[in-house]
Amino acid sequence: MSKNKPLLSVRQLTTQFNTPAGVVPAVREVSFDLQDGETLGVVGESGSGKSVTALSILRLIHSPPGRIVKGSIEFNGVDLLQRDESYLQKIRGNSISMIFQEPMSSLNPLMKVGEQIAEVIRQHRQVSHAESINQALEMLKKVQIPAPEKRLKDYPYQMSGGMRQRVMIAMALACQPRILIADEPTTALDVTIQCQIMELIQGLKEETGSAVLMITHDLGVIAEMAQKVIVMYAGQVVESGDVYSIFDNPLHPYTQLLLRSIPVLGRRTRNRREKLQEIEGMVPNLLNLPRGCSFFNRCPQAQDQCRRQAVELREISPNRQVRCVIATA
Repeated sequence: MSKNKPLLSVRQLTTQFNTPAGVVPAVREVSFDLQDGETLGVVGESGSGKSVTALSILRLIHSPPGRIVKGSIEFNGVDLLQRDESYLQKIRGNSISMIFQEPMSSLNPLMKVGEQIAEVIRQHRQVSHAESINQALEMLKKVQIPAPEKRLKDYPYQMSGGMRQRVMIAMALACQPRILIADEPTTALDVTIQCQIMELIQGLKEETGSAVLMITHDLGVIAEMAQKVIVMYAGQVVESGDVYSIFDNPLHPYTQLLLRSIPVLGRRTRNRREKLQEIEGMVPNLLNLPRGCSFFNRCPQAQDQCRRQAVELREISPNRQVRCVIATA
């Protein structure tokens, strides 16, 4: 592959869900590139379209009610939207793997965890059952599960949330994928375990050379791990750029408010009762989106033109894009 050609190129991705109340545009014309060995962070509130974007890449949107209605998803030069299910089954878990939000609902409760990892290996590698179990054991060692020989024979319910998440990571990396999609991988874990899981993902990424698509609402994780960031709101990308530019000079009012809402250790305030910055209001109903900017009703800098006209994502400087009529570099 050419050095400058993206490993993954998503263009104008649009995913909708048909509901009794109408069509929900969950992802609206999302575009981004992911280079080999790179970590791209995707941030935004719940309901911004992050997880649906990830599921769309792997064509895991249930149809009905979901449907990808527009766009292209090129992996290694091949548009996955144009390939059949048999081709996708060879890609999923092999070339592109995903760590899901909640391991308890993603793991099979009736299978031992070793068998679940081994099954992924046998699906994509021509190895015997015994060899796949040996490889599963090695993966448990890599993700630093204590007493891996014993845990290999455990069922998911016998493990803590942190251990189950490590099993999910072992399954995702068992076939050394080119791309690892991590969808809120530390949800419902305590802070200490969250830190361990993120360090584990980073270490394994460096060891295997995988590219990572990191989906999270935690901007601290993005600052630590990502090279590039896209900020999503109401199904759209509202800002994108390298991690330093986004954190040092956020351009979209939504990004600015997200960054101000982060608690900073040691920050002093004139009034100790002063609350963290909050974003007033709620994400708009996707069944009834405003005519202009989707963030208009919550934006402290909103102007009349923001309400009247649709706002396009524009390049404001090299490799820096923003969906805002008032933003300047």
